[in-house]
Amino acid sequence: MKQTRSGETGTRRHSGAVSAREDSSEQRWRVIRPAPTVLPAASRAKDLRTRVAFEVGKLAAGLSRRLGMGSGAIIGGRVAMALQPRALPYLGQGKQVVMITGTNGKTTTTQMVAEALRAAGETVSNATGANMLDGHVAALMRRPQAPYAALEVDELHLAQVTEQFEPAVIVLLNLTRDQLDRVGEIRTVEHSIRRALRQAPGAHVVANSDDPNVVSAAADHPNVTWVSGGGRWKDDALNCPRCGAFLQDVERDWQCACGLARPAADWTVDATGLIGPDGEHRDLSLRLPGQVNRVNAAFALSAALVLGGEAGAVLDRISGIEQANGRYGAVSLAGRTVRLLLAKNPASWLEMLDLVATHRRPLLLVLNSREADGHDVSWLWDIEFESLQDRAVTVSGDRALDLAVRLRYAGVRCEVASSVPAALAAMPQETPDVIANYTAFRDLFAKGVRP
Repeated sequence: MKQTRSGETGTRRHSGAVSAREDSSEQRWRVIRPAPTVLPAASRAKDLRTRVAFEVGKLAAGLSRRLGMGSGAIIGGRVAMALQPRALPYLGQGKQVVMITGTNGKTTTTQMVAEALRAAGETVSNATGANMLDGHVAALMRRPQAPYAALEVDELHLAQVTEQFEPAVIVLLNLTRDQLDRVGEIRTVEHSIRRALRQAPGAHVVANSDDPNVVSAAADHPNVTWVSGGGRWKDDALNCPRCGAFLQDVERDWQCACGLARPAADWTVDATGLIGPDGEHRDLSLRLPGQVNRVNAAFALSAALVLGGEAGAVLDRISGIEQANGRYGAVSLAGRTVRLLLAKNPASWLEMLDLVATHRRPLLLVLNSREADGHDVSWLWDIEFESLQDRAVTVSGDRALDLAVRLRYAGVRCEVASSVPAALAAMPQETPDVIANYTAFRDLFAKGVRP
């Protein structure tokens, strides 16, 4: 253990984010870990077990693709890890790895970070969204010599990653209610992420200053850049994650009597662009729609700058992205061109409803409740569907009737379709928006034909 005083380590302190472990003397304690042992490249090459594990993993992934059983984004990594449990640390050595986690926006932000890093060199990413350890190994195996990696991480698996190796940057987007029957309450996720960050004291964290749950997880970390973009969904952050007290003024500079408070933002997203730590305003024009993606871009920019990126070049690359693993992209379904939007929990449904409120095109809502979605759909009653009144709305999916009942109570008239093709066939000849939750979106994207 080593005792340090604020300012003596060169770490920047952020006003407002008060650590629950600080005392009146401003002393802090942190664990000084020994530097990880890095094997020389020649020694790693001679590790027969590791080499065989990777070759067999690649073979399994390729076989999966050839047989039409999937992209190989999971099975290849799973086989490699079975043969070499330390596959992830081996593959992570010598790379600048950015890990992106949070409830919503992981896939899109990961694609933004990957695109930004490609300005500096070859970059690998788990673009298919396989965001657990086997997916990380499968992605890294594809280009083991790439100096950069942008990896999406499931919120509850970040601690497993940082137990094995320390990323260069960890991005914390948000924490909201999601799949309670699988993931559990937000406090469980927040505690897990806080543990993950304790295991990675040398990483640089880019975190959401507007989300009390994220601030609680990151406030004690020595290296944090704070990003503020606002957010309409506040219902999962009304109480302090540390002491449970009701938080006043969560719309602005919230604070709690226990000391946890909203930190001053380094990057702020406004109506037209970004305001950086230097006070300079940078215009932000994206092909991806909505305020939510402007905020995602701010996180991606901040992460890229930590690794030496140049702001102008990074924003140029991010601005050209049109879709992220199908999200916001146009596909052909049943002979109709549609725009696919993903919404899987109250917070993301609210953002997508805001997005479609800007036009009057036909709207199809598709809702399943399979294992990957979570079987409980009672959260439908937390969403303000009233914004869809006087719209042409059709519903489909495994839980279409549940959704139709909720819409009726919101004053929204809708048609119930037995299938997505049947729904599209009955719609006017305009390009409809399709908002679907996770498994419904995945199935539609797999069946769709990209232009």
